[in-house]
Amino acid sequence: MEKQVDSARIPDAMREAGPPHTPPTGTKGAGGAGELWNRNFRLFFVARVVALFGDGMIPVALTAGLLGAGRPASSVGFALAAWMGPLAFFVLFGGVLADRFTPRRMMIIADALRLVGAVVLAVTFATGNPPLWAVYALSSVAGVGAALFQPGVASTVPRVATDVQRANAVLRVAEALMTMAGPAFAGVLVGLASAGAVYAANAATFAVSGACLFLLRLAPAPSDGAARGTFVAELVDGWREFMARSWLWGVIAVWTVYGFAVLGPMLPLTAVLVTEGHGSATYGVMMAVNGAGSVIGGLLALRLRPRRPLAAGALALPGVALTLLTLGFDMPVLLLGAGQLVGGAVSAFWLVMWSTTVQTHVPPEALNRLHAYDVAGSLLMVAAGRALAGPVAERVGVSEVLLAGAVINLLVAAVLLGARPIRRLERIG
Repeated sequence: MEKQVDSARIPDAMREAGPPHTPPTGTKGAGGAGELWNRNFRLFFVARVVALFGDGMIPVALTAGLLGAGRPASSVGFALAAWMGPLAFFVLFGGVLADRFTPRRMMIIADALRLVGAVVLAVTFATGNPPLWAVYALSSVAGVGAALFQPGVASTVPRVATDVQRANAVLRVAEALMTMAGPAFAGVLVGLASAGAVYAANAATFAVSGACLFLLRLAPAPSDGAARGTFVAELVDGWREFMARSWLWGVIAVWTVYGFAVLGPMLPLTAVLVTEGHGSATYGVMMAVNGAGSVIGGLLALRLRPRRPLAAGALALPGVALTLLTLGFDMPVLLLGAGQLVGGAVSAFWLVMWSTTVQTHVPPEALNRLHAYDVAGSLLMVAAGRALAGPVAERVGVSEVLLAGAVINLLVAAVLLGARPIRRLERIG
């Protein structure tokens, strides 16, 4: 092996970001299925799948419980906002706490917190009509728990998997399946029992997740036991690490626009357009088709290993414009389904490429905080886009907002491909 390396062959973004994360000694970047499914990954996989299954139950449980108790429809939106608000606000603190106390420990604490909240909601809905303030408060507790949990996910994947891309693809497929299975199971359980029973099942998922995470046996991370500054100093240090990588902040800066103008409005406006034009049953089918598309995208990411993953993901993103165009032009149901299938597939493929890039290029000691900045920015802008989608659509029209989103989607893909640090960043492993 040559001892001198031509610096011109190293992508600019890798030079400015410092040494990337490398897989653990003795592993292979393109590990086979047997290498992937080691004990730690199996436990982590079960924890994630069960927790995602439980998360999918929440909207159904809240809707059935509150409306069944005679509460106004707006109370459901407020309860969901009470969950998302604390998640978006506290996730930055969750990143610092994961660095201080290890991601695994914080995820177990988060599962315990959410377990208690779900048990209390199960009891209150099963025994009577809970006051709204209690529902909102417990939803906020669940949001705080999610904020403490989420930063550790990104840094744990490289520690339990020998092949980070394959692991992310498998997790994405499982997430898509659970997104479909969770609400369906909750709907059946509400019909057979009550919203309280759904929350009891939700509590059980947090118990299983916490137990699996407790059983993980991880080697100490490089940052474990390192000297720490103040809480604020670590937030500032995370921001410096974030700004030191032009490919990272470049993608997230573009994604704030994308989340606000495309992802935020797309879900509520799709619900309105499809439900009003074709009925709620058709809307449910469209969401299932979108989930099936996500499974396909995850399976593609299992097979394809592009040399430049961000560029490959950006090339796929225009497929989301197809989803928006079929909706904006109010096409027949068959074409709407095709648009949802393609949109789900390319979105899942992009997410695997993005997650893998972040987890392999960012040093482990900075990954929790940098992932927290990513999550916070995305949640806030998507939430803002959802909140404004209705008023803007009432003024200019639902189709117009969706078609504008299709144009913005194409522009976002062009910007990602036009930015040299993003386009030329190469894969590791």
